[in-house]
Amino acid sequence: MSPLLFSPLKIGAVTVPNRIAVAPMCQYSASDGTVNEWHLQHWMTMGMSGSGLVMIEATGVERIGRITHGCVGLYNDLNEREMSRTLNSAKAVALPGTVFGIQLGHAGRKASSRSPWEDGSACREGDDPWQTVSAGPIPFNDGWPTPEVLDDKGIARIIQAFADATVRAVRAGNSVIEMHMTHGYLIHQFLSPLTNQRSDKWGGSAEKRQNLALEVARAVRAAAPAHVAIGARIAGSDWVEGGLTIDDAVDLTKKLKALGVDYACVSSGGLDPKARITVGPGYQVPFAREIKKQTGIVTRAVGMIVTPHQAEEILQAGDADQIALGRGILDNPRWGWHAADVLGVDLPRPPQYDRARAKVWPGSKLAREVV
Repeated sequence: MSPLLFSPLKIGAVTVPNRIAVAPMCQYSASDGTVNEWHLQHWMTMGMSGSGLVMIEATGVERIGRITHGCVGLYNDLNEREMSRTLNSAKAVALPGTVFGIQLGHAGRKASSRSPWEDGSACREGDDPWQTVSAGPIPFNDGWPTPEVLDDKGIARIIQAFADATVRAVRAGNSVIEMHMTHGYLIHQFLSPLTNQRSDKWGGSAEKRQNLALEVARAVRAAAPAHVAIGARIAGSDWVEGGLTIDDAVDLTKKLKALGVDYACVSSGGLDPKARITVGPGYQVPFAREIKKQTGIVTRAVGMIVTPHQAEEILQAGDADQIALGRGILDNPRWGWHAADVLGVDLPRPPQYDRARAKVWPGSKLAREVV
């Protein structure tokens, strides 16, 4: 039986050549939201990885929506121009059929932070911090600033920022737009009862807490042409008592699907730094399984999926339609090539690198055994 991992997948109007996706991974290396040479080599490398879909890192829809000073943004002409130039270069060397997409988000109260290699804490006085915003006046953690509570005008601005960034993203050459609705960022802050204790139209009941997510989805779908696929990265769980559960994720996904959202990438956590997450191989796959089972939407699984056989088993079991790799593909940017070898698939490669194929290079097997 042919491996599902290397079979095509239709996501809305977009067809990707296989079921491997590069997860959107922050690089913390942009300048005021603008990509540079680091992103050029990174996107080129990911484009040659053998993945059918490459998702660009979380991209701020407004300047204060970036996580750090080094995060990518898409809120001015320079951001858009350099993204377009860099994406065109990446496409020029990518494997045939590779699709590029972008994740759009707003960090909310988790914005104005330092990069992970600077300890990831809130920006300090000498770091040029900025005022953060959220659903309520609840700091992310001890020592973090109190965010400004968004009013109707501020919420309307952010919804429009998602729409505007969508237009820019499509012009820059992205074929997939993903809305970031988890990992503790702004939309997640509105969705979770742990961070949204409002009593207006944007909070209170579970239905009202979903309003920002649904309004953003409407705006993004309306701003994107029909040939562009729209997705959402959602939270399968907050991993905290009283927080979001898989039932909340199923309900939200059904509503997103009804609005024209084409897929769900199912992750979890990130809202509360005190959450205790049980991490292990495929630890978030059960969330994806439930989303796929109850909604029928195209579903992507992510989280400690490391080996080709593990990825194939998830697909064969019907737990997900697509597999996203994050740190695993940073560690091994040729993961798709090696997975094809393991599963017996003749995956196209750049001809310049063809001499490294297992069938013509005896050292290939030895290289895979050396760890």
